Amino acid sequence: MKILVLNSGSSSQKASLYDFTDPLPPSPTAALWDGQVEWQGDRVVLQTRNSTGAILNQATTLGPRPEATVRLLDALTRGQARVLSSLSELDVVGHRIVNGGQELTQPTAITREVKTAIRSMSPLAPLHNRAELDGIEIIEKRMGDVLQVAVFDTGFHSGLPEAAAVYPGPYEWLRQGIRRYGFHGINHQYCAERAAQLLAKDPAALKLVTCHLGNGCSLAAIQGGRSVDTTMGFTPLEGLMMGTRSGSVDPGILTYLLRQGHTGQDLDEILNAKSGLLGISGLSADMRMVVSAMQEGNARAKLAFEVFIHRLRSGIAAMAATLSGMDALVFTAGIGENSAEVRAAACSNFAFLGLAIDPAKNLTSGSDRDIATTHSAIRVLVIHAQEDWAIARECWKLSLAAKAATQKHYNEP
Repeated sequence: MKILVLNSGSSSQKASLYDFTDPLPPSPTAALWDGQVEWQGDRVVLQTRNSTGAILNQATTLGPRPEATVRLLDALTRGQARVLSSLSELDVVGHRIVNGGQELTQPTAITREVKTAIRSMSPLAPLHNRAELDGIEIIEKRMGDVLQVAVFDTGFHSGLPEAAAVYPGPYEWLRQGIRRYGFHGINHQYCAERAAQLLAKDPAALKLVTCHLGNGCSLAAIQGGRSVDTTMGFTPLEGLMMGTRSGSVDPGILTYLLRQGHTGQDLDEILNAKSGLLGISGLSADMRMVVSAMQEGNARAKLAFEVFIHRLRSGIAAMAATLSGMDALVFTAGIGENSAEVRAAACSNFAFLGLAIDPAKNLTSGSDRDIATTHSAIRVLVIHAQEDWAIARECWKLSLAAKAATQKHYNEP
């Protein structure tokens, strides 16, 4: 079964192609093909590669996101890294949907009603849901009635305890749907499953704090395989400091800026696009560039790193308190997997809990691994983010269920 996954991020458009057989392997398999479009200022960089090692790398001046998404789809059947003769070979197309609200929590086949619901949640995830709808509609135009599946980032957090989900404002807020939804749920859930495999433990017996650290950053407290707390909330803006997003700030700052003449649109842009690592360092939203500049003596880069770490440590401690301890601390996504500096700094204040990382192991790279010392009371895992594989797995399950239901219908007298 050939499954294409479209993963629309705030600063990128990714796609992966998988070919699944029955039974499905318990751990991720490599994609047959993957591609990515990144917006870098006025340039758009398109990169694709297939399982044989063929690579396509282009820098263009493509226009809006839909145009770039079409070019990415074209690379499946054209160019040096092509793997299909026609898009008609695809059986299912899966989409990561950032916010499905309280009603859309399980992977579901995309219908007109589902698209309407996704559109209604767009104001709460403006950098994501609209881009994801663009991808759905592009597939409809190019492939007609192929099965499309929505997998929701909010789904894993939909069972948060009320004490964690409800904001301490007027109760009417809750009736209006203003609550903590949480995000990055697809990867937090995958990491919880993968951590149990690596530790050879029953997921039901584990207390985990998972750190999804990329351009967007969030933490989750996971007990018995269920999310019981998380740092992102009503939108993906709350919580940790991120690449260009502020994370949590005093709401009084916003009312102050409004009184100074700023508009709501101004604040949206400031908080989502001009804050975080970029806003403090004045250099970049990329942690690699911030660390490099810090090591060269740049004071603002040093401050950006220190603010990031301060908030990360505070968040980890809060998640651990929710769980009454933790069996493992998990680092995942771009920064979490690749920045030894961030992992070392984040862990350095938790010696009082018996947590200790091995400096040599922390500097290694590659496969999923445990970087804690042998005597550490808490395991420290680095797990490669596998959102696309997890989405493809859900598409495979849903497709098989749909086929079974159809077969049952035909077999009934």
